[in-house]
Amino acid sequence: MTDTQFQYIDGEWRDGDGDDDLVVRDPAAPDDPIVSFTGASRSQATAAVRAADAASETWAAASPEEREAVLYAVADRIDDHHEALAETLTREEGKPISSSRAEVGRAAELFRFFASFARTAAGETLPSSDPETVTYTVREPLGVVALVTPWNFPIATPTWKLAAAVATGNSVVLKPSSETPMIARALVEHLEAAGLPEGVVNLVVGSGSTVGDAILTDDRIDGVSFTGSTDVGRHIAATVAERGLPVQTEMGGKNPQVVLPDADIEAAADAAAAGAFGLTGQACTATSRLIVHEDIAEELTDAVVARAEDIEVGPGMEDPDMGPAVSAEQDDTNFRYVEVAEAEGATRLTGGGRPDGRADDPGYFIEPTVFGGVESGMRIAQEEVFGPVLSILVVSDFEEALAVANDVEYGLSASLFTSDMASARRFTEAIEAGVVKINGTTTGSQIQMPFGGMKASSSETQKELGHRAYEFYTHRKAVYRTDP
Repeated sequence: MTDTQFQYIDGEWRDGDGDDDLVVRDPAAPDDPIVSFTGASRSQATAAVRAADAASETWAAASPEEREAVLYAVADRIDDHHEALAETLTREEGKPISSSRAEVGRAAELFRFFASFARTAAGETLPSSDPETVTYTVREPLGVVALVTPWNFPIATPTWKLAAAVATGNSVVLKPSSETPMIARALVEHLEAAGLPEGVVNLVVGSGSTVGDAILTDDRIDGVSFTGSTDVGRHIAATVAERGLPVQTEMGGKNPQVVLPDADIEAAADAAAAGAFGLTGQACTATSRLIVHEDIAEELTDAVVARAEDIEVGPGMEDPDMGPAVSAEQDDTNFRYVEVAEAEGATRLTGGGRPDGRADDPGYFIEPTVFGGVESGMRIAQEEVFGPVLSILVVSDFEEALAVANDVEYGLSASLFTSDMASARRFTEAIEAGVVKINGTTTGSQIQMPFGGMKASSSETQKELGHRAYEFYTHRKAVYRTDP
């Protein structure tokens, strides 16, 4: 395998033969490309599906012990190559190296967690109304699943999809973001070295219009799991809807953190800053709206602004508090929303420019940005920025806070800071979000807990993560057995 081979089809590494010339850049130093390569062609994407289909029956018949052993071996290999994987991730995605180390460690943990699904993704025995008949269900793999994954968690997100799919006996075609192909390739290399049979996992890197379309329209695909933008997710869902395929889409967010007067102000400020500016705001669960009761608005605003101004911004390999945006496109988006917010009448309280000393830096750096005077109808309060831009909205009471929190098309994650458990119960019941935190950040999820949103944030099919994440990747077959 050479440095330009990013296509893994039927157990063989290949150069792309498509029309797309792809370049991987360090977001902190984009003028010096890391690697250039040719993306996959439509025919290569089709070949990947064909290989997965050919391997599907054999892998589905593999013993639970065999599947489990492979996944545990991958986890061990990730641990053994932890630092090299973290450096690869930071070089192409830009996040601080400590964050990359944490993500790589999480990938190993995910493989171990999902390895158990090989033995436990089972059916159930149910009482029969006929004493002569035994009734039970069995779980069987879908067959061939397409996994389309984003750049912001480029090893964790593919892992939690891929590990669950493989553990339950499916074969896979993985299409990662073209922004972060190196960490995807490294992940597949470890699957290969762990002894996964040829064809069970295939990797194709290329444009959505070429590679993605070829995969999604192939009749041999039996299910699709996607994480990314809402527009792309809706397109994917529409593309496969006519065929009736199981489709799982986890998409955007405009996540609120609500703070009531009885809250711990310092803890709320810490959470808002961490949720808004951690990972450069490049998380679907990032805190985008801080909804504050008027009685504490000034105090909390001052505290959040102070924290934003104290954040160190720099290249990921230097392990700053916040790294660069992932790409020139995202960099442009961040600054465009600063202009949009000011044009709408919001007040820039801090940030919104290049950090001190980096005005002429080619890296995609922006200061942590906080806007006040934001109204719920403004674009800055409605549209996902996917960058370190926080809007503060002031409300007069809890019910208004709840209404403002729900006044967006998204419903992924939400947080409430309060010491009143009645308010906490009311918020938990009424908030339109799939993940609810009380006195915690909107970001972060535990592996054993289901993950997914509501409204435009998700297809609202089976959740990812958690003890029943396998349900998306399996059919449930009802069996009635009457012995002769």
